[in-house]
Amino acid sequence: MTNKKRKLAITELALRDGHQSLLATRMRLDDMLPICEKLDAIGYWSIEAWGGATFDTCLRYLKEGPWIRLRELKKALPNTPLQMLLRGQNLLGYRHYADDVVQKFVDMAAANGVDVFRTFDAMNDLRNVRVALAQVKANGKHAEGTICYTASPVHTLEHYVDLAKGFEDLGCDTLAIKDMAGLLTPNATRELVIALKKNIAIPLHLHSHSTSGVAEMVQWEAVHAGCDIIDTAISPLAGGTSHPATESMVAAFAGSDFDTGLDIEKLQDIAAYFREVRKKYARFESHVTGVDTRVFVNQIPGGMISNLANQLREQGALDKMDEVLDEIPRVRKDFGYPPLVTPTSQIVGTQAVLNVVSGKKYKVITNETKGYLKGMYGRALGEINEDVRKLALGDEEPVDIRPADLIEPELDALTREVGDKAKSIEDVLSYALFPTVALEFFEEREAGNFKPESLDAPAEEGTENTAGIAPGLAPTEFNITIHGEEYHIKIEGSGHKSEDVRPFYVKVGNVLEEVLVETLTEVVPTADGNIDAKKASKGSKRPKAASDSDVTTPMPGRIVALHVEEGAKVVAGEVVLVVEAMKMENPVYAPESGTINAIHVTIGDNVNPDECLIEIG
Repeated sequence: MTNKKRKLAITELALRDGHQSLLATRMRLDDMLPICEKLDAIGYWSIEAWGGATFDTCLRYLKEGPWIRLRELKKALPNTPLQMLLRGQNLLGYRHYADDVVQKFVDMAAANGVDVFRTFDAMNDLRNVRVALAQVKANGKHAEGTICYTASPVHTLEHYVDLAKGFEDLGCDTLAIKDMAGLLTPNATRELVIALKKNIAIPLHLHSHSTSGVAEMVQWEAVHAGCDIIDTAISPLAGGTSHPATESMVAAFAGSDFDTGLDIEKLQDIAAYFREVRKKYARFESHVTGVDTRVFVNQIPGGMISNLANQLREQGALDKMDEVLDEIPRVRKDFGYPPLVTPTSQIVGTQAVLNVVSGKKYKVITNETKGYLKGMYGRALGEINEDVRKLALGDEEPVDIRPADLIEPELDALTREVGDKAKSIEDVLSYALFPTVALEFFEEREAGNFKPESLDAPAEEGTENTAGIAPGLAPTEFNITIHGEEYHIKIEGSGHKSEDVRPFYVKVGNVLEEVLVETLTEVVPTADGNIDAKKASKGSKRPKAASDSDVTTPMPGRIVALHVEEGAKVVAGEVVLVVEAMKMENPVYAPESGTINAIHVTIGDNVNPDECLIEIG
């Protein structure tokens, strides 16, 4: 331990990774802006507020302009560097983009308010970060290279030191250790930090999730071994799959050689604010709010746990969470032990879900899985299972060059493609990252009719109808009496199985039960605010799949591409449409050769596994 005073710097994660890890990234800008003045006065090294999953969530669920969010936060936090999480050549999407798109995205992020670009590649492939980092430096912004820490038979201390030297050679101003799953132990941290400090001169920044229960000890050891900056989240958004609490770490180092200099009383005001805000997002709460040592086995990062739970709930398969957690390490080994961080965590996690939900390993393989196994995300450090690769690629050969070298400049083509739906270069970039979601966002914006995802907040007093129920809402806790016996009922959550069948997770007394509710009526608000229940036709308007030649989807999702027309000839195994499920694209194949007799879907439709999407005769 050194006796030299060295002030410890803090990055606050409340506005990005705190709510991404615990609340499925659902916090809205309106709940951020009121506390920004107090956040800005604390003296943080930086505040992470953009990137990661926030961009996608703004467009897809919150119906907020992600670029507007960035500008508003920069305006509200003028004295504190604003930090984003950037996935190198992936930017914020789920594929690699051409260099011209990467360069323009960095330019616009810098122009709109990003000061610190934490830049990583999910494969730790330095070829995939050099263009982004060079563009950050060209904009005069802070370039933070990032090691994605993971544990596997092929990830060694020597490997991480080589990576660190590579980032320093690329001109990075700082180096972050991104322990996205909370896998670091105190001993491993001490060894890693000491080794890095011996081999590089730039400051070290540690990001470690609390999932496994040792993050505070990890930060303590890191700082004493020479780490210069640590990531924390204000206490109401700390712990669980999030991070150590800001106030706790400030207190832990107070009066020591590493005193942060931050005022813990001022932090209490911020904590009190977020304690109230968190209540609004109860429906998005992660199921992992305490310590979960399974992470040492399944290695799922903090932000992925809460999103995985939400995705399984949407599929009506929340009860299969343990099976999915067991399947993830097997898929990861097949894939050559990639670090589990977006997008590889999403690719591995989604493939594990498909393996479990479909009942057969690799029966359904996403486009992203195929791209990964082909080498389109970079070079795996470990050996890929050739049987799985053959199953995904057939006779197609994998590639071993920088994936972006295979992509022609695409910014001009994307600009022409989106046309006048884009009102700015920022819109074009949004479209580049999430075409289907962005177009839907642009259409709602044009119509002045944004439909953000509901928070299911209780109705204000006085807004009930004559039945005593708020329009569109139902009570979630009540007593019922059957044959003289009274039962206390509390609805804990709900899922999705099909259009007319929905599972509810209900506590009867203290016993949790799954109840399947089949809808027989539709609820229609009347002009006077009351509710009119009308008999509705059950199920989807599409016919049920009745033949082996009917095209069906393996899991619920949304149609994002349709490759055939009525009357066209198809051969068995030909891709006829693409379904997006859990943010991954799943190609759907013709089960038999024949002629397209009928198509029952259009792009944008939500579909379920029991429906006939296309008839082949």
